[in-house]
Amino acid sequence: MIRAFDAFSLPLLRWFDPEDAHRMAIQGLRLLPPVKPRADDHKLAVRAFGLNFPNPIGMAAGFDKSAEVPDALLRLGFGFVEIGTVTPKPQGGNPRPRLFRLERDEAVINRMGFNNDGAEAALRRLAARAHHGGIVGVNVGANKDSPDRVADYIKLIETFAPVASYFTVNVSSPNTPGLRNLQQSAALDDLLAKVIDARERVRKNAGDSPVLLKIAPDLSLAELDDVVHIARSRRVDGMIVANTTLARPSSLREQARAKEQGGLSGRPLFRLSTRMVAETYVRVEGAFPLIGVGGIDSGGAALTKIRAGASLIQLYSSLVYKGLGLVDNIKNDLASTLLRTGRDSLSEIVGADAATITAEDWPVQ
Repeated sequence: MIRAFDAFSLPLLRWFDPEDAHRMAIQGLRLLPPVKPRADDHKLAVRAFGLNFPNPIGMAAGFDKSAEVPDALLRLGFGFVEIGTVTPKPQGGNPRPRLFRLERDEAVINRMGFNNDGAEAALRRLAARAHHGGIVGVNVGANKDSPDRVADYIKLIETFAPVASYFTVNVSSPNTPGLRNLQQSAALDDLLAKVIDARERVRKNAGDSPVLLKIAPDLSLAELDDVVHIARSRRVDGMIVANTTLARPSSLREQARAKEQGGLSGRPLFRLSTRMVAETYVRVEGAFPLIGVGGIDSGGAALTKIRAGASLIQLYSSLVYKGLGLVDNIKNDLASTLLRTGRDSLSEIVGADAATITAEDWPVQ
C-alpha cells in the first residue's frame, strides 16, 4: 500500500507549491484506513528516556504541527511521532512563500515561524487519541509576540503533561527572532530549571514526562560544551541533535534557491548534524540518550547516525524525495545489519564511531 501511495503521490505533489503539497499530504493521511501496522523485528526495539520504542525511526517535529495525524503516521511504521512545534496561542507564522524545495540537492529551506493551531486544539486532539497508545512526543515553543517566553514553555509543560509521551524544548528554530538566544548559558539554565520544576509539579497527577532539549547544528564547540553541561546539571532526559542550519554549503547546486532565508534541512545537513551528534555523545558521557536528526535518507545514513551516538533517529525532509517507503527500507537495512554482524540490538553499536568522527576534519560548509 505504501509503495503504491508513493508511486502515485510523489510525482503528483511535486507539481504543487511545497506548502500546499504538505497540506495535501496531511489530508491524505487523515483518509488512511486504520490498518494495524506490521510488527517490527524485536531487535529494532529501543529503550530510551524510560520509554519502549518498537523501532528507532521517528517522524520529526514540523510535519504534524498541530497533532492532526499522529496515529496515521504510527500505522505507517514510525516507532514514534513528534508533533509541533506547538505554541500556547494559535500562530499564523511568517508570510508565504516560506517553504522551498532544493530539488537537485534533495534539501528543503523553511522559514515557517511556528505556524500551528495552538495548545488548545492540539491538546483536544491528543486527549481524544490517548487510549490508542504509541509514543507521541510534543515539541514546545514560544509565541513570537510573547512578553515572557519562558512562561510559554512552562505553561505548555503543565498543559500537555497528561497526554505527552515526552517533551522537546525547542530553543533552536532559526525562524522565530531571538529564540536561539535561549541556547546561551544563563538563559538556557534558567529555562531548563523552570521547565524541569514544572514537570516535577505535575508529575503526581500526570505521570512521568521525559524532557528533551533540541539544539541547533550551528553551535560552536565551546557553546556545545556549555549546553551539554547545563543539560546534564539540570538532569534533562535527552537531547535532539539537530535542528535546521543557517549555513549554506558551497556544494549546493540550487544556488539561487539557497539564497532564501530560513533553516536548511535534508541531505546537505547530514555531515554537519552527524558530527554534532558525535560531539554531543562524547560530552554527554552516557548521562542520557540522543536522537539524531538531519539528512537521513537511507539505511546507511541511519546506521552512520546511530554509530555516531544516536539511540533514535528522526526523518522529515528526506520523505519529500524518497516517500514513506523510506521508513520500511531503513528498518529492513538496520535489521539486516544486526543479523549480518551477529548483534542482538542497536544499543550495541550506538556511539561506536563517535571518537573517530570527532577526530576528523570539520565538515566543509
